[in-house]
Amino acid sequence: MLERHELDAFLTLAEELHFGRTAERLHVSTARVSQTIAKLERRIGVPLFHRTSRRVELTPVGRQLEEELRPARSLITDAVERAVDAGRGVTGLLRVAFTGPAAGQLLVGATQVFRERHPDCEVRISEARLADVLPWLRAGEADMALTCLPMREAGIVTGPVLVREARMLAVPVGHPFARRATVSVEDLARVTVLQLPEALPRSLREDCTPPRTPAGRTVTPGPSAMTLNEMLTLVGAGEGVCAVGAHARRYFARPDVAYVPFADAEPVEWGLVRLEGGASARVRAFGEAALSLVE
Repeated sequence: MLERHELDAFLTLAEELHFGRTAERLHVSTARVSQTIAKLERRIGVPLFHRTSRRVELTPVGRQLEEELRPARSLITDAVERAVDAGRGVTGLLRVAFTGPAAGQLLVGATQVFRERHPDCEVRISEARLADVLPWLRAGEADMALTCLPMREAGIVTGPVLVREARMLAVPVGHPFARRATVSVEDLARVTVLQLPEALPRSLREDCTPPRTPAGRTVTPGPSAMTLNEMLTLVGAGEGVCAVGAHARRYFARPDVAYVPFADAEPVEWGLVRLEGGASARVRAFGEAALSLVE
């Protein structure tokens, strides 16, 4: 039987494939992570990870174990939460974070629906920067958050998706692309594309700035920015371009930035995220209220 710290170390390392980042996520030393994984491998009898000086990779056995353990842990923790909540009802305090004004407006509507359904539960909403979302969830400062996706991280559950909006490219008003009706994802290989900060999940960073186009052409990375306002300021200054959701035209209209629709890009998705094992009655009820608002 795996102990909790072994399970956490294995699944987090399987996600990060980096001992240092895994240690940071778990708030332990790198040596502790290495010792835990080595002990687990001795017990199982085969290596779970290939380690070199440059990279860490799952072995076939490690990959199979990860694929079977992750959904099982989620099922167990959610079942325990549901059992605890069955006797409590939807009461207490629910803390919900959001990123950006469009998400804030949607969150206000969902909160109104939730309060009508569950008047005995207090809801407290607060705005977070993108880089704050996961730290707030892990620190218990928020129970859930409404933010842009994807947020594929170990220990994080996403969904439901509430909004899908067209993807657009923010460019300086004097840029040749600003005179076009649409742009293509392949056009990203012709410009410098601004980055989201390293602190954010790789899935979200690569959704915003893919390393390559679908045809395999390299995308040139530009400076990074912590907020959308900061990123659009860099766009206006000619430092690069960035992909945004269509809501930016309304909430972030600027005289120095033009928004050009993509003709072939996947839409930007917005949804709720929470910690794995954090599916309390309050959290589930809020997700149902938010989904009913957009259906």
